Amino acid sequence: MRPPGFLCEFSVSFWTPAAVLVTALAIKLPSIIRLWRDPLLRAVGTLLLLACAVFVFSAPSTIALVNRLAGVPNISAPWCYSLITALCANGLLLLITWRNGPVGRPAALRRARRWVLSVYSGVIVALWVLFPLADTPAERLRDLDTYYATTPFVREGILLYLLAHAVACLVSSRLIRAWVRVPGLDAWLRRGLRLLGAGYALDLAYSAAKLTAVGARWAGRNADWLSTDLAPAVAAVAAILVATGFVLPHAGQYLRDRWRVRLAHGELRPLYRLLRSASGAGLPFVLRATPELRLTRRETFIRDVLLPLGRRIDTGLGGRAYDAALGLGHPPERARALAAAVCVLDAVETGARTRPGTGDGGADTADLLREIGAVSRALRRPADIEAVRARAAGARVETRV
Repeated sequence: MRPPGFLCEFSVSFWTPAAVLVTALAIKLPSIIRLWRDPLLRAVGTLLLLACAVFVFSAPSTIALVNRLAGVPNISAPWCYSLITALCANGLLLLITWRNGPVGRPAALRRARRWVLSVYSGVIVALWVLFPLADTPAERLRDLDTYYATTPFVREGILLYLLAHAVACLVSSRLIRAWVRVPGLDAWLRRGLRLLGAGYALDLAYSAAKLTAVGARWAGRNADWLSTDLAPAVAAVAAILVATGFVLPHAGQYLRDRWRVRLAHGELRPLYRLLRSASGAGLPFVLRATPELRLTRRETFIRDVLLPLGRRIDTGLGGRAYDAALGLGHPPERARALAAAVCVLDAVETGARTRPGTGDGGADTADLLREIGAVSRALRRPADIEAVRARAAGARVETRV
C-alpha cells in the first residue's frame, strides 16, 4: 500500500507546471487586456489558460474532487481529455496564425483553421458520447488510461485523445522546423521556436509513453509505469517549454525595446545636462511617465534649446574642429560628432551673442538636430573634445598668421 502522502508527492508533477503557467499568464495578462484586439495575444492567453487547466484538473486530488462533486465515477476522464484536445487545437491555431502573420493567404489560413476546429471539436464530442456508453465503476485517480485500456468505449476514447494529441504535436513540430530555418528571423523569435520545438518533441514522447502503456495492456502485458510515472513528468517539462516558447518572443522583444529606450535616454544625458545648464531650466519630474515618454520629452527639450543656440554656432570653428578630429585619427562619422560637440560647447560658453559664421563646412542646424545622439556620445569623452579644441585653436592661429 502506498503511503498517505503519496498523492501530494505525485501531484508535484501537476502543480509545479500549473504554477509556472499561471505566472506566465500573469506576466502576459496586462498586455492581453491592453491589446485585446490582437488575435495572437488572445490566443497566447487562451493557450496558457488551457494548459494551466489541464494540469490543475489532471492532478489526482482534483480528479477525486470533481468525481465527488459530479457524483459520477471517473467523470474527470472525458473532462481532462477534452481539455487536452482543446489545448492541442489552440496550439495548432496559434502556430498557424503566428506563422502566416497579419498578411499572407487568407483563404488558406481560413481552411486550415476550419480543419483544426472541425477535427478537434469532433474529437471532443466523441469523447463525451463514448464515456456514458462505457462501464467504469472503479474510480482511478492515476492509472485510468491503462486500467480501462481494454474496456469497450473507454479504450476508443483513450486512443482518440492520444492520437489527436500526437497528430497535433507532429504537425506543430513540422511547422516549427520549417519556420526556424527561415533566414532573417528575429533572434527572440528563433529562441522561442527552438523552445517550442523541444517542448513538442517532449509532448510526442508523452504520447509515445501513453500509447506504449495502453498497447502493452492490449497485448496482455504491464508497462503502466510509462503512463503513470514517466508521462506526467515529461508532460510537465513539455508544458513549461511550450509556454515559454510562446511567451519568450513577445517578452524578449518587449524587454529589448524597453532596454533600447532606456539606453537612448541615458545616451542623451551629457547633452541634456550641458543644455540644461545653458538654458537655466530642465524637465519637470513626472512620477508615472513611461520610459518612452521620458525619452521623447528629453529629445524635445534638447532640440528646443539647440534650435536657437544652433544658429549662433561658429561654422568656421566647425570646419576646423572637423579637420582637427580627422587629423587626430578619428573616422569621418566620429569626427563630425566631435566637431558638432565642440561647436555646441563653444556656443554655450560664449553665451547668446551672435557671430557671423566663417569658414566652410560647419554643421547646419538640421544636421545638428538630427545627430543629437552622436553629439551626446561625443560629450562623454572630454579628453577627445579637448584634444580637438586645442588642435582647432592652433589651426585658427596658423590661418591668421
